[in-house]
Amino acid sequence: MEPYVVALDRLGMADLESVGGKNASLGEMIANLSRLGVRVPGGFATTACAYRDFLAQNGLDQRIRAALDGLDVDDVAKLTAVGQQVRAWIMATPLPPRLTREVSEAWSTMAAEGGSDLAVAVRSSATAEDLPDASFAGQQETLLNVRGIDAVIRGVHEVYASLYNDRAIAYRVHQGFDHASVALSVGVQHMVRSDVGASGVLFTLDTESGFRDAVFITASYGLGETVVQGAVNPDEFYVYKPALRAGKRSIIRRKLGSKAIKMIYAPGGDGRRVATVDVDPGQSRRFSITDADVETLARYALLVEQHYDRPMDIEWGKDGLTGDIFLLQARPETVQSRKGQIIQRYRLRQKSRIVARGRSIGHRIGAGTARIVQEVADMHRIRAGDVLVADMTDPDWEPVMKKAAAIITNRGGRTCHAAIIARELGIPAVVGCGDATKRIADGTPVTASCAEGEEGFIYEGCLPFEEQRIELDNLPPPPVKIMMNVGNPDRAFDFAGIPNHGVGLARLEFIVNRMIGVHPRALIEFDQLRPDLKDVIREQMSGYDDPIEFFVARLTEGIASIAAAFAPRPVIVRLSDFKSNEYANLIGGQPYEPAEENPMLGFRGASRYVAESFRPCFELECRALRRVREDMGLTNVEVMVPFVRTVAEAAAVVDLLAANGLRRGENGLRLIMMCELPTNALLAGRYLEYFDGMSIGSNDMTQLTLGLDRDSGLIAHLFDERDEAVKALLGMAIQACRQAGKYIGICGQGPSDHPDFAQWLVGQGIDSVSLNPDTVVETWLYLAGQKAG
Repeated sequence: MEPYVVALDRLGMADLESVGGKNASLGEMIANLSRLGVRVPGGFATTACAYRDFLAQNGLDQRIRAALDGLDVDDVAKLTAVGQQVRAWIMATPLPPRLTREVSEAWSTMAAEGGSDLAVAVRSSATAEDLPDASFAGQQETLLNVRGIDAVIRGVHEVYASLYNDRAIAYRVHQGFDHASVALSVGVQHMVRSDVGASGVLFTLDTESGFRDAVFITASYGLGETVVQGAVNPDEFYVYKPALRAGKRSIIRRKLGSKAIKMIYAPGGDGRRVATVDVDPGQSRRFSITDADVETLARYALLVEQHYDRPMDIEWGKDGLTGDIFLLQARPETVQSRKGQIIQRYRLRQKSRIVARGRSIGHRIGAGTARIVQEVADMHRIRAGDVLVADMTDPDWEPVMKKAAAIITNRGGRTCHAAIIARELGIPAVVGCGDATKRIADGTPVTASCAEGEEGFIYEGCLPFEEQRIELDNLPPPPVKIMMNVGNPDRAFDFAGIPNHGVGLARLEFIVNRMIGVHPRALIEFDQLRPDLKDVIREQMSGYDDPIEFFVARLTEGIASIAAAFAPRPVIVRLSDFKSNEYANLIGGQPYEPAEENPMLGFRGASRYVAESFRPCFELECRALRRVREDMGLTNVEVMVPFVRTVAEAAAVVDLLAANGLRRGENGLRLIMMCELPTNALLAGRYLEYFDGMSIGSNDMTQLTLGLDRDSGLIAHLFDERDEAVKALLGMAIQACRQAGKYIGICGQGPSDHPDFAQWLVGQGIDSVSLNPDTVVETWLYLAGQKAG
């Protein structure tokens, strides 16, 4: 006789038909990964046989089949009525006595180990869920902090009924699964005390780009349902797999979430199992887990991915009493891992007023009429092509989500329900906006853009946009190396998917401005600042205790994100090239910067680095670069010095870099000089004595050759990199580098704007052309002798 109940540690993936994907996976991990140090809570599972025998009572299965036959799941009202009827039939049908008996016996075994007041989770595990091509995530019920055998048996009954939740019925129809072919197993599992700890979700790849060399982790205080449901904006972490495997510093990015609420065990006596409470503001401003926790989770993730041999989606919990970390379930990742060799790129043709902003999901753009939906009962208002705006979504919303042109939520992170479904449906979503339901007027046209980086924007009106499809297999070889200019670390994983030969320009000032926002001198002299400015900076550096470490760590994260995305290809990082007015605009920057008439030609570049007033700030940049190259092992990072006015200045900067641990040639370090002043071309041979090559900055070279201010609209029409005088100087620099056998590339705007200019550079013998990401394919095809389609 086939059992109705089986202990989790006796299960494996071979039992999928009997206990469903979730329970089979739990058993698989307990059996194969526990010996490697991966902790998975134990328990037991009911079988599909028990479920089918339950349905066979009194013709229940036949009644369900008849009720669902021909049901139009897009008719929300009809779906709701039928689903309610089916669930009522199930709850009115008693569980088979043998099932009740076997569950009681298994519970007694668990209670003997965990005590009579044992708390368990009662979860669904459908035989069609957690498959490589269909996740079924969140479709059925999950009950937390269940105590006592009566509550467990009642929980099993409720989970059975949840197989016919409206969302589950609709999802099966949309995925092409026959209702009768899907059976349900119920998992009863020891609870991890993450109610007083933390929990979250992790993926063994980047969920937005599909980048495979990163583990993406979300974390928040309390039980994990708030993260999965999208009720909280969690902390986020990226771990670089090659560095982790090599035993090096591996966390390449951290993002502090607001974590405003958490789910905990409910106080006794009020009839609830769990409760949602506010998080103390001071606690919210700290990361919910430590770096050591992040690396432990990432190591677990590598073991799981290696065992299953595919990208995985994993839920985890940290026990706040013991500090131990457990994996609660694991399923195949079903979106990025199925993508083919075609890249889609979206770009707005124009912009308007920004109405709201949040976390972008995917890289698409969607436009339509905004429909604010406050509750499930209002879902009938959504029409095909509308933009769904809500506080948050849950699986009950799925029947209408597929109609939306875009999804916008107040709450949630990149692993919340709205984000998961948006990815599966290929719909742009902007989550965690905070107050989108207040900022966006119902019935007004809006455009949701996820094509501008980690941050998503909601614009007024239906804006025109364009789509580009790149077939990676069909690109011909170019006559020169095509590199990219990458400033935004948030887009690095995405841009790395575009065919390229590395990064010709990574701007340090973009990272300082976007990820730090504070003048480095203000951080160095933090203790001497006035109290109100200290408060502003403390808020800016939330999650970091030390001001100087905040600067170095954030700069490290920005550089490492780009370097990891493109490794082992070279990433040329340009030292900060802020002008004095730009530095003054950083928080706390005004007292430290001179008021210059023409900052474009003033205190910038190499002159700033060697100045006594800025040297302590420059040393922080060097510290971050050393951390990336030495501690993380990202030796593909090369260092570029901008705006070098004299040969003596070149020598001084190279000596200063060496004094700060960035010695040319050590550990393969190459030093590159920006060739952007006429002196750099005229005396190229002399400068090359101190550098391993040059990278042409065509913007400054053009303005300084032609004697014009590129910021002046009055003479903007005279600005042209293709001017004969400019080309003469560039030709001199290229020839000098070729004669010296050293690198010569270009990272200026010219080749991105003018493919014919790029063609001229190729004819001169340049080694590489570094382009803005949106022009790579077009220029690549142009240089290869074809036209972009």
